[in-house]
Order: sequence, then C-alpha cells, then structure tokens
Amino acid sequence: MKLRLNLRQKDIGIAWLLVIPSLLVILGVTLWPIIYTFFLSFYNVQAGLNAVRTFVGLDNYLTMIKDQVFWETIGRTAYFTGVSVSLEIVLGLAVAQLITSKPWGWQFLRFALIIPWAVPTIVNGAMWRWIYSSDFGALNGLLYQLGLIRHYIPWLSNPNYAMNLVIVADVWHMMPFVALVMQAALAGLSPELEEAAAVDGANAWQRFWLIRLPLLRPALLVALVARTVDAFRVFDIVYIITAGGPAFRTATITYLTYLTTFAYGKQGLGAALSFLISAFILVMAFIYIRILYRPEEI
Repeated sequence: MKLRLNLRQKDIGIAWLLVIPSLLVILGVTLWPIIYTFFLSFYNVQAGLNAVRTFVGLDNYLTMIKDQVFWETIGRTAYFTGVSVSLEIVLGLAVAQLITSKPWGWQFLRFALIIPWAVPTIVNGAMWRWIYSSDFGALNGLLYQLGLIRHYIPWLSNPNYAMNLVIVADVWHMMPFVALVMQAALAGLSPELEEAAAVDGANAWQRFWLIRLPLLRPALLVALVARTVDAFRVFDIVYIITAGGPAFRTATITYLTYLTTFAYGKQGLGAALSFLISAFILVMAFIYIRILYRPEEI
C-alpha cells in the first residue's frame, strides 16, 4: 500500500514537471500583460523614446468616465452588439431549425455554413468594403442593374448607413457559428417530448416555444455570451471597412482604445479603457448567466 502511494505521488510529481513549462508560457503570455496593463492604468504615460511615467491614481478612469466621447462610443458599441447579436441569434436559430428538419440539400447547407465563418475577419472586412465601394462596389452594381438606383451611392460615407452596413458584414461572418451551435443542440434533443405534445394537440409554435426553446437554453447561453463578448470588443472589421468613419460614427470602444493608445500615445488612458471594457463585458455576461442559467436543466 505504501509502495503504491509512493508511486502515485511520483507520477503526480512527474506530471507537474511536464505541465509546469506550459503553465509558465501561458502565464507569461496572458497573465503578465494583464498585470502590466493594470499597472499602467494608474499612470500617465506618454509614448516615445524618453517616455515619462507619472503616477495619477484613478485619474485615467475618472477622465474616461467624464468624457462624453467615451459614452457616445459606448452607445455605438452597445448598438452594434445588441443588433448584431440579436440578428445572429434569430437567424442562426432559424437556420439550425431548417437544417434539423432535413429538407432537400440540407447537408450542403450545413457544409456551406462553415465557409463564411472560416473566412478570416480581415478578409471578410476587405470583401465587404469592396461590396460597399461607391465606385465599383457589387452592391451598387446590383441595385443599378435592377433599376432600384439611378446612380452609385457612397454607402460608407453616409453616417446613417455606415454602422448598419458594418453590422450586416458581421452578421454574415458570425451567424454560422450560432447556427452550428444551435444545430448541434437541436440534434441532441429527444423527439419524444414534441411527439407527445403533438398528440396532445400542441401546434408547431407551442412545441417550439414551450418545449424546444427551454431545452436549448444552455446552448443559447453559450452562443449569447460568446457572441456578446466578441461583438462588444469588435475592432478588426470596423478598422478595415470604415476605420471609424464617417465622422467617428462607427468608432467602437475598442477602436477608441486603439486610437488612444497608439495614435494619440496615451498608454495610461488606453490601459484604463481596456479595463473598463472588461468591466462592461463581465457585467453583461453576469446578466446573461443570471437570466438564462438553470443548473437543473443541464
């Protein structure tokens, strides 16, 4: 018995020796930048060869909270997040339902869903910028050929259109992720409950709303949290399609952080902004979990 215990302890020691190098790399790549960024958020740091670091306490956070541009950017980011995630959830669930019903060509549809999701975000942004181009864009070309417009429209130069056009590009790119998550969850549901409800006289909508949707709550929670976190910190697609324009009308909070840190060289303010973004994301994730999480249903 004592020999067996010694061998087990030895195995645990060897396991730790094998894991520790990877843990150190992970901590160095993730934990140290977080700690250093948090440290910088309490300093006024001007980028340059002779950067001067001055301790300012919570001034960076207070400056951001009092800044009207910050709250306007939060509003735009919340709009982008709310609209894009809502569309992705609704369309993704609808597509998942369609695939689950197995119509003609459903296997090809499931395969085709992977293509938009697999496209890198940078490539997706460049593609949609070309589609929206005012000179040779596919959108203008299609509408002109259909006789719906008389001349090419500078879509991305119009403040009323720009953010919604970026949302369309994001939905096209990320809706397949939600659809695949929902389809996997639907495939795991037992059809017996719905069959029994149908025998009792429940119509298709009642079976979906009262039986299928509650059972999809865990998968829905995963998709909502993952997409909300990703959408709230959106940067690359905005940077590629509009670069925050026109007139800063598509600038999100992450894009503002980029400008503050790298374009304006205010690293302390940028660090404070990054932690404020994290705080907003944690609050939203907490709200989702409180509303949707049901341990007894998992």
